[in-house]
Amino acid sequence: MIRTARLLLRRAEARDLEDLHAVFSRREAMRYWSRPPYETLEETRAFLANMITAPAESADDFVIERDGRVIGKAGAWSIPEIGFILHPDHWGQGIGREALTAVIGHLFAAHDMRELVAEADPRNTACLRLLARLGFGETGRAERTMQWGDEWCDSVYLAVPRDVWEDAREKRLRDQSSR
Repeated sequence: MIRTARLLLRRAEARDLEDLHAVFSRREAMRYWSRPPYETLEETRAFLANMITAPAESADDFVIERDGRVIGKAGAWSIPEIGFILHPDHWGQGIGREALTAVIGHLFAAHDMRELVAEADPRNTACLRLLARLGFGETGRAERTMQWGDEWCDSVYLAVPRDVWEDAREKRLRDQSSR
């Protein structure tokens, strides 16, 4: 469990089904996900079951809880690759940055890895801006990597090395202590 100023990041539980379905069934939330919105509760239940039973050596994923409601998820769905999604009602409030900052710090502290990686659709400018603010840099691009409904989508690949993350963390701590 990880606490931030506004959030609780915790392991997924069966009771999170309705809240997660409220995220995964939203077209705008799923626009740059690996598939179109979930149409049924059973689809979300299968996703949630996989999240709950994922082996600790290959996944380190959290639901994001705010004011007692699950509003998304963030973490390494497949170590070292991170992913995140938020309910659109929580976009533009710094929630993604707050959650990912906590999760990335946890992942580097808990796992022996040189870097974390991410993949994003190049049209998902908000995601790319957030990842850049967190120290991720582009490592490559590929065309037609994923099919979303009838549409083929491209990918941008990114990474943040541990030393870059730790240097940025030290700078944030210095900046906070000088205020």
